[in-house]
Amino acid sequence: MKIVCDDKIPYIEAALHELADEVVMKPGKDITPDDVRDAHILVVRTRTRCDERLLGGSRVFLVVTATIGYDHLDTHWLETHAIAWANCPGCNAGSVGQYVKCSLLQLKRQRGVNLRGSVLGIVGVGHVGSAVLEAVRPLGLKGILLNDPPRQASGLPAPEGMEWSTLERLEREADIFTFHTPLTAEAPYPTLHLAGADFFRQLEQRPGRIIINAARGGVVDEQALLHAMDEGVVREAVIDTWEGEPAINRELLQRAFIATPHVAGYSADGKANATRQTLRHICTMLLRPMTFEVHPPALPADFRPSPDAEELALQLYDPLADTLRLRTSPDAFERLRGSYPLRREFVEKAK
Repeated sequence: MKIVCDDKIPYIEAALHELADEVVMKPGKDITPDDVRDAHILVVRTRTRCDERLLGGSRVFLVVTATIGYDHLDTHWLETHAIAWANCPGCNAGSVGQYVKCSLLQLKRQRGVNLRGSVLGIVGVGHVGSAVLEAVRPLGLKGILLNDPPRQASGLPAPEGMEWSTLERLEREADIFTFHTPLTAEAPYPTLHLAGADFFRQLEQRPGRIIINAARGGVVDEQALLHAMDEGVVREAVIDTWEGEPAINRELLQRAFIATPHVAGYSADGKANATRQTLRHICTMLLRPMTFEVHPPALPADFRPSPDAEELALQLYDPLADTLRLRTSPDAFERLRGSYPLRREFVEKAK
């Protein structure tokens, strides 16, 4: 049994050695057809495109991506070639919730955004959007609107006490938009450039909106966003996911209030969840019991949590620190992701 794995997936290598005779750990962007030709299982993140070019003629029978999104997998090709695939839905939802919450707190502190007078529109209310909803509820927003046409059409109820809203309603009423959809160009619910020229045109009736994108880069049309910023339609932008990563838009990097290298879901807790789910997928395929425990590192011993909830939130994660690192070294986009500092979502209580 041979397993090839992206070497940036944490807390996993020792477990893989218990499951396979041979384990190859490589940067995801450097995994080649030669690496996987005699492999049986491939474990990746978003930087490895899994399609016929990579896997044609290989022995691989399972591909697992340790991510929520899976648009880097050619699922049709995999399925028609009897290669099972799995992703890790919801693994880093709490981490993205933390990212959005802390971005809103910094918008309040640094840009004077009145959260209690603002309506937040959440576009995409799956695992991540639901976690964002729970994370921001304590902030006392004036209102929260939820938009998710696929869930609404399938008859799924909105979270308790909430209702579904059309995108048109969000365009009229929301002051802040946060996107948490998958990226797809396919009908009936395409999200490629969902926030495009037509979307921003609808916002012109009430300028000064705020855009947060922690979904996929292509969900927001970056040129249309920059034009909307030029016109004052968009007041502030928070960008974690970019079109053309890692070759990101340098103008948007400088103009966005918060600009981070696709790390919204990079808390140690989210990474541990992804690794745990990945191992579970592999064990299920191999008919092995899931006996592996995955625990993120503890916060430093000298960490002193603030008694103030908002201050503590920013102690645990300040997106402006990631912004500074990316602006200082924009060519280091991948390195900043690969050598990401410890980030926890909460302070663990002593047992």
